[in-house]
Amino acid sequence: MSDHATNVATEIFLAHRNLLFTVAYEMLGSAADAEDVLQETWLRWVRADLGQVRDQRAYLVRITTRQALNRLRVLKRRKESYVGPWLPEPLLTTPDVAEDVELAESVSMALMLVLETLSPTERAVFVLREVFDFGYDEIAAAVGKNPAAVRQIAHRARRHVEARRPRETVSSDQTQAVLESFRRAFETGDLQLMLDVLAPDVVLVSDGGGVKQAALRPIAGAEKVVRAFSGGLRKAEGTLTGELTVVNGNPALLVHLNGELDGVLAIRFEDARITGLYYVRNPEKLTHIAAETSLTLR
Repeated sequence: MSDHATNVATEIFLAHRNLLFTVAYEMLGSAADAEDVLQETWLRWVRADLGQVRDQRAYLVRITTRQALNRLRVLKRRKESYVGPWLPEPLLTTPDVAEDVELAESVSMALMLVLETLSPTERAVFVLREVFDFGYDEIAAAVGKNPAAVRQIAHRARRHVEARRPRETVSSDQTQAVLESFRRAFETGDLQLMLDVLAPDVVLVSDGGGVKQAALRPIAGAEKVVRAFSGGLRKAEGTLTGELTVVNGNPALLVHLNGELDGVLAIRFEDARITGLYYVRNPEKLTHIAAETSLTLR
């Protein structure tokens, strides 16, 4: 490929990079793997005959989807031996640090966990159809199925997700006071204050990946969650603080221990109460956020 052709290919790729990253991330739940998929997509894209490509966006999405599907099948096998619950790699989605990510409700921790229950092909079809509104013919070309089969897969995946989709969260004004109270309770160890802002059926899911201490199963119920936090706070060797931020489109705390990044705690709200807590401590899943925030990992 000539230098001119390479420059043209680069411009086209960069114009669609945000979309391609989001497609890969929503399929994989890993920013690191999504970046690897984009690299593989780029290598195939620069070898393509652009004169024969009628729809550049669809062509790039097709390459990305196929590479993500290949990687997703490998990741599925890895997750079978994963220690404890698996959570998606968190992404900062505040405007100043995540302008390269196209936000959608579908990147929330809660919904990403629902997507984990789909087969690789169902997940790809759901993401392309429900999130990005691709046509069935385009999706069929991307996943290697005929359009009729894709329609059936899309219907099945949509029905599966809707049955498990988390409810809409409350307004930011309502969540802000609850979030501040939760952060204060977290930092001071005020367990009654923490209990006051948790929904009775709140669920805590923590991901240490076998590297950092974390519960091996989800913890359900406000009192059990408070006891879990109480135990964790007592064992902390230093000062724990929580920095308010936005992760995967939802409020979150960057948890610091003695000034270093210890984990990311994503928070889900319903009816002005906290109903979901997703605590990622696995260092391998924090490198992206550590780089974005210039924080040192513990």
